[in-house]
Amino acid sequence: MLTQLSINNYALINQLAIDFSSGLSIITGETGAGKSILLGALGLVLGNRADLSSLKDTTKKCVVEAKVAIESYNLISFFNEVDLDYEAETIIRREILPSGKSRAFVNDTPVKLSVLNELRVKLIDVHSQHQTMQLSDNGFQFTILDALAKNKAELEKYAVQFKRLNQLKKEFQELEQSQKEANQKHDYNLHLFNELDEANLKADEQEDLEEKLEKLNNIEDIKLNISEALEISENDEIGIQNLLNTLENRLSKIAGFSKEYQNLSERVTSVKIEFDDIVSELENANENVDFNPNEIEELNDRLQLIYNLQKKHYVNSNQELLAVLEELSTKVSQVENAEETINNKKKEIEEVSKKLDAIASIISKNRTKAIPNLTKELETLLADLGMENARFSIKVNSGKTYFANGKDELSFLFSANKGGNFGELKKVASGGELSRIMLSVKKVLSANTQLPTIIFDEIDTGVSGEVSNKIAAIMQQMSNNMQVIAITHLPQIAAKGVNHYKVFKKDENGITTTNLKQLSNEERVVEIAEMLSGKDISDSALTHAKELLN
Repeated sequence: MLTQLSINNYALINQLAIDFSSGLSIITGETGAGKSILLGALGLVLGNRADLSSLKDTTKKCVVEAKVAIESYNLISFFNEVDLDYEAETIIRREILPSGKSRAFVNDTPVKLSVLNELRVKLIDVHSQHQTMQLSDNGFQFTILDALAKNKAELEKYAVQFKRLNQLKKEFQELEQSQKEANQKHDYNLHLFNELDEANLKADEQEDLEEKLEKLNNIEDIKLNISEALEISENDEIGIQNLLNTLENRLSKIAGFSKEYQNLSERVTSVKIEFDDIVSELENANENVDFNPNEIEELNDRLQLIYNLQKKHYVNSNQELLAVLEELSTKVSQVENAEETINNKKKEIEEVSKKLDAIASIISKNRTKAIPNLTKELETLLADLGMENARFSIKVNSGKTYFANGKDELSFLFSANKGGNFGELKKVASGGELSRIMLSVKKVLSANTQLPTIIFDEIDTGVSGEVSNKIAAIMQQMSNNMQVIAITHLPQIAAKGVNHYKVFKKDENGITTTNLKQLSNEERVVEIAEMLSGKDISDSALTHAKELLN
């Protein structure tokens, strides 16, 4: 429910703040007084596009703020989805800066206009003559029927499964496309896989092979240097082993004289043991050094194979080749196991389709059952509004196609005259008839769903007399379940409001501004009398105004 609207520096408005209450509120004023400006400001705060022309004073910013009581709207989950702080009394603010930049806030959190537009649908329904075109929209017609059919819970279940089905179908199409592409490349991928698999690659093999080949390619230098090293080590006269033996003997003779000499003796012995081990390994290395042309050829062949594979796959190591092998294995396996994967996806689609069929069947039955009640309610309301011969022909036919709201196709036809042919609303109903049909529809919806605040913008255009009284009565009935604000030129409707506001213009210092004020009981009498007889208010008009208010 809209509880307060404040406007600063917008169009012809300098500054105003007005409080609204529940029930039926009325806004009146002369043509051109600025009622459309109020709706424009409200539209702005709810997400309409804006530009600098909205600013009354282009050197100051424009601020429009609306306070809305939302506790009964079940919007906590929506606020969580869009990451906003939930408040039972939510404040929506829109600012337009002199630079032309626009900003929007919900409970002081900056938001995008798309969020405001989502929120406006849940909070305020501004009904104008233009909105009657919705009556011809198939989606809106389903909304009317589903409200009486009490299909809300089933439609929510259906929506979940419908989304799941579309996702599965998308995945299935992607699988088929991927499979088609994979099949085209399968033979080549299989060849590449087999080639790498047969190579029997090992992660560190390349480094080992390159080291062995380097050793064999330098075998003569290696053998010569090992031989000379052994000669230096083992020579009877000047060999290192012989000299170490002599050094060890000398120090062992004085080791007993002090710990210092004993330590030196032990260190030389340790060096001798380590050197003897080195000599032993040199002897083994010398015996094993052998030139083998066949081994060199085998190593070269193996390395060339590895180099060729790396070049072919644009990589630089065996580790990367092994990664390519794993990727090819996946691609080959995907083709070989594709039929099973696709069949599994088909089964998922069939299972979800069965669930959808079951829910769609319930939705369709509820709709069929609700049609007589909807037809009766609309025809009864329209009869009260002076359309005694109005008739509806509403039918649902269940098909095979899955739509966003079920599997039904809806025929929503209308005839305004006795014996007339049924046709589409936009083709057979006049503008005035469409307005009355829409009012009847809103009445039905208000009784069967939790509609937000509704604002009727001159829905009474083109009607008078008893019909205007009926329109006022319908609005009063609707206001028992929701907040209704009506902008009207008819005194019969204006008199039915719980609260009455007047829009008026005032000239100060050569500048025109639009203002809004809540009327007292005495001011209401004068306003309604003026609506009845014009500026020159007669005593009879005053008496009639008091009668209407009472």
